[in-house]
Amino acid sequence: MSVKPLVAGNWKMNPEAGNFVELASQILEEISKIEGVTKVVCPPSVALREVSNALEGSHVLVGAQDGHPEASGAITGEVAMGMLSSVCTYVIVGHSERRAMFGETDEYVARKAVSAIASGLSPILCIGESLDVRDAGDALSYVHDQLVASLDGVDNPETLVIGYEPVWAIGTGVSARPDVAGEMAESIRSTLTGLYGGEAALNVPILYGGSVSPENIGPYIDRPHINGALVGGASLKPSDFGRIVSLVASIRG
Repeated sequence: MSVKPLVAGNWKMNPEAGNFVELASQILEEISKIEGVTKVVCPPSVALREVSNALEGSHVLVGAQDGHPEASGAITGEVAMGMLSSVCTYVIVGHSERRAMFGETDEYVARKAVSAIASGLSPILCIGESLDVRDAGDALSYVHDQLVASLDGVDNPETLVIGYEPVWAIGTGVSARPDVAGEMAESIRSTLTGLYGGEAALNVPILYGGSVSPENIGPYIDRPHINGALVGGASLKPSDFGRIVSLVASIRG
């Protein structure tokens, strides 16, 4: 599979002390020489400019954690995709925390994905099932439907990235078994093929996320349809993030 592997670090609402440039610099030191993998860090929106400046000229790209689908308007507290495009390359849309905490629907996530692409950003579209759905045996059909609905209006997947994150594995320390994640990634690839055709679908990176660590990432990346990782807590630890990037590069690069 020719798609270039990608590892993205989602800092979420961290670091608490606000040492964004220090963290970015430490991560850069760990991963700057690793080749064969696209490397992305996603700091809080307040730090996008300074982290972007700190990483300028490196091969480490910057992503936002969210963005609003409208171009402008009286929408207090939000940041438009077009505004983000001046300071970053990627943007996470549809993360399960946004869906759960802020009631974001598939339809709303699709609007964000469309707006991101129109603004020149690469959306990292997150999808994943709850434990109840998994236990009921409906995970594959649920994620298929969620993906299709979240891509409504996305006509060209050229800059699209998919992040599969089972909700029950995010921040819990319990990761999905590699064979389970691999089966889901294969199903996601099949859904993308149905939407966009085989050649286009093969060029969409599919990332696994959910309690990713240097100790467990290898078996995921060995799965043919998993092309990288969306990393949460470990992305706040430069040495751990560096080891994850290095492992992905050695297996997939």
